[in-house]
Amino acid sequence: MALKTIKLSAYARTARIMTPSFGPALRSATGGKYRAVYDMEMSESMYDLPGNFIREEGGEKSKDSAVNEAYDHSGTTYDCYLEVFKRNSLDNNGMRLISSVHFARGLQNAFWNGTQMAYGDGDGQIFTRFTKSLDVVAHELTHGVVSYTADLQYQGESGALNESFADVMSAVVTQWSKKQSVAKADWLMGDELLGPRLKEEAAQAGVMLRAFRVFDEGKAYENHPTLGDDPQPKHVKDKYTGDEDYGGVHINSGIPNHAFYLAAKAIGGKSWEVAGQIWYKTLLALHSTSSFKDCAETCLMIAQHDYGVDSREAKAVAGAWQGVGLLEEAVA
Repeated sequence: MALKTIKLSAYARTARIMTPSFGPALRSATGGKYRAVYDMEMSESMYDLPGNFIREEGGEKSKDSAVNEAYDHSGTTYDCYLEVFKRNSLDNNGMRLISSVHFARGLQNAFWNGTQMAYGDGDGQIFTRFTKSLDVVAHELTHGVVSYTADLQYQGESGALNESFADVMSAVVTQWSKKQSVAKADWLMGDELLGPRLKEEAAQAGVMLRAFRVFDEGKAYENHPTLGDDPQPKHVKDKYTGDEDYGGVHINSGIPNHAFYLAAKAIGGKSWEVAGQIWYKTLLALHSTSSFKDCAETCLMIAQHDYGVDSREAKAVAGAWQGVGLLEEAVA
């Protein structure tokens, strides 16, 4: 199952990288929100996407929970981008949001392939179905937003930024949907996916298991019998420098993720009102090969421009990037 997940995930990421931005060809008929959900009936072939049509915008609820979750969560993501960032879907031009559920029997993943979403059901023991998590849906759809904006290359630091913006915006969407302040938010990602086997193993071993990823100072999991140790660093001095994971795109995303957390906590209030706005504008200003340092400097520049050089907001952003080792102390 692990090998199948790795293989299909690699196929999906390659498709996402190779797929051009089709623009108007994928626009909804109304130019506004349009969702459609399909059932892959456990097919493992990318060529079978999207599958059998089940539900579309305004249609009745399905008896299938995965269909309704994909529909509802993609709608929440669309609504947040429109209301908070004035962005009309992923391409800002009313792009249709297409989802396929029940992809590949037991697949432990979900992915954006450049044109649509596909969700695995997990095996029910390690991970549950991936449509359950708004975090996951918003994360994967944000990969589409990244493709239509900075189009960050999926390798090394730019790839880690690609993953980080997907994580950051998923946190913003989730907190917005729950109307949570940064103080009340749990800053966990994908905790709904943790299956009974993982939880039982953690309880029996007396080890920590919090979520799939976390933004705060702690670890998502440690010494877990199946998962091992959370590999994400929170400071650039601990950055992964190997070749695995496209140069550590999922690992090193923990560094800019933590910077967002530090900034949002320092600013206070609601993440989508200030910190999220700064990060979204930063995404729009970056380019395909932007580095961590590029992101940090651009982020601070935008905060200073929008709120003032000596503002509390700018100082919070500077302190956050300093906290992960990506800005000099003198910057503040």
